[in-house]
Amino acid sequence: MDAAGYETWYATPRGRWVAETEFALLLELLDLPPGASVLDVGCGTGQFTRRFAQAGYRVTGIDPAPERIAYAQNHAYGTEEDYLTGDGTRLPFPDKHFDAVIAVTSLCFVKDQAAFVREMARAARRRIVLGLLNRHSLLYWQKGRGGSQGGYRGAHWHSLGEARALLRGLALNDSKHGSAVFLPNGDGLAQAVERVLPARLPLGAFLAIAAKPV
Repeated sequence: MDAAGYETWYATPRGRWVAETEFALLLELLDLPPGASVLDVGCGTGQFTRRFAQAGYRVTGIDPAPERIAYAQNHAYGTEEDYLTGDGTRLPFPDKHFDAVIAVTSLCFVKDQAAFVREMARAARRRIVLGLLNRHSLLYWQKGRGGSQGGYRGAHWHSLGEARALLRGLALNDSKHGSAVFLPNGDGLAQAVERVLPARLPLGAFLAIAAKPV
């Protein structure tokens, strides 16, 4: 899917609801005030990078795909938003350069996941947040089995145990998690269920885990 097609999906009612629901969980786990510096690794078209900019954070997005970075630059929300092309397993930043480093489902498409997360932890001062596709979810049963379909093709779907294992051995503590988008069709029932089920129940399509660098 090209950059424009990816963003078109987020402009649909279902896409908007999914993005808003996932972003609310990311903000909760980030737990830092506006003004903090945030690096979005594997930012793609900048869909979530822009949301953090709109919420008052100073954001930088990095992605290996030049066409997606070009789209993000052309659709930036404001001046506190920068984009560059680069590899998440070799971040071009000093240690502890950002208050927080996030990755929103980009890790699911990375071969060397350990190096990717290690670099996130290295570049963060106060928080890292991983957003992942959840293997223990209805969406996995619909789209993830047998190699995944559509925009999910080639993705690795994580369990909460796998997510915790990725953080193990790094200089991190105080890990916490949440999940969102329990019913992925986004209709009225899905939105009602989202309001009732607790985020700590690790059964939503979007699984997120956060930790603090030591």
